[in-house]
Amino acid sequence: MPELIINPFDTEGYDLATLTEAVNLIPNQYGRVRQLGIFTPAPVMTRQLLVEEVNGQITLLQSQPPGAPAPRKKNPKAKMRPFVVPHIPYEDRILPEDIQGRRQAGTTDPRTLEIVMATKLTEMRSSHAITEEHLMMGALKGIIYDADGSVWSNLYTEFGIVQKNITFALANDATDVAGKCRLVLRHVEDNLMGDVMSHVHCLCGSTFFDTLIKHPNVEKFYMNHAKAVELMGSGADPRKGFSFGGITWEEYRGQGTDPTTGSARKFIADEGAHFFPVGTMNTFKIHYAPANYMETVNTMGKPIYAKQTMDPKGRWVDIDTESNPLPLCRRPGVLVTGIIN
Repeated sequence: MPELIINPFDTEGYDLATLTEAVNLIPNQYGRVRQLGIFTPAPVMTRQLLVEEVNGQITLLQSQPPGAPAPRKKNPKAKMRPFVVPHIPYEDRILPEDIQGRRQAGTTDPRTLEIVMATKLTEMRSSHAITEEHLMMGALKGIIYDADGSVWSNLYTEFGIVQKNITFALANDATDVAGKCRLVLRHVEDNLMGDVMSHVHCLCGSTFFDTLIKHPNVEKFYMNHAKAVELMGSGADPRKGFSFGGITWEEYRGQGTDPTTGSARKFIADEGAHFFPVGTMNTFKIHYAPANYMETVNTMGKPIYAKQTMDPKGRWVDIDTESNPLPLCRRPGVLVTGIIN
């Protein structure tokens, strides 16, 4: 009687639910925007969603004589704006030679299926994480880009507003930089439209940041900030959390590899600067749609899914991961782009 060969992947530990749970538990090592906690997760059950826009206004109420009829509240008509959630699949493969006769690095122990699977999932999770960071950074700029640099969604066009640009004129030593900051703050405050915030944050490129902190009207403030960070002895980076003019400034270094050219693409240009409110309630959301599997139909979306499929002839096992994230700024009027000169 021939010996029965057991499929090591045909167990509960490698089904869709378990692998999806495992990949979502892997720590996300990428993403400054994610660390800032700007986008609130909002899972959805469909691949398309509608964002309701209501131009709510706070109205002054006229006093009336006692007994007179009260003015009736006018309810503005809502506008529905459709958005399509990006579908981002990714694949890898486990071959017998990945396990057979191999030892785990740094040990004499043989490599196991669990180790190989965990390594693959971690690597794939990292690619999904940096992709999500790229999408979120696009939402903070007002234009969401796909991995190849094409525009997925222009929020300014979708909401029918004009992008706000403020020229900081940092090449001019006489520029009132604090006054420029006040322009940013007032614009953000005027466009919150009923939402709240804790402060305004700016993520900027290296050239913008260096030019800013060298400006005569800013330099002494940055030097005091850097010295205070040094005296704290925490090892913190002074380029993060520098406050000036009521704005928290930070040099942003996020970048990824363009899948078409293989070259690195910075998420913010060296001379770019992008301002946005932090601590809002409803302005920034990231929607997760369900995976493209029968098992996930009409379920709430998760940040990432993972599934394995064995080759019918037992020659390999394919690992399929996918994410379906759509970060949105529902009030793109609060976004400001800084121009260096």
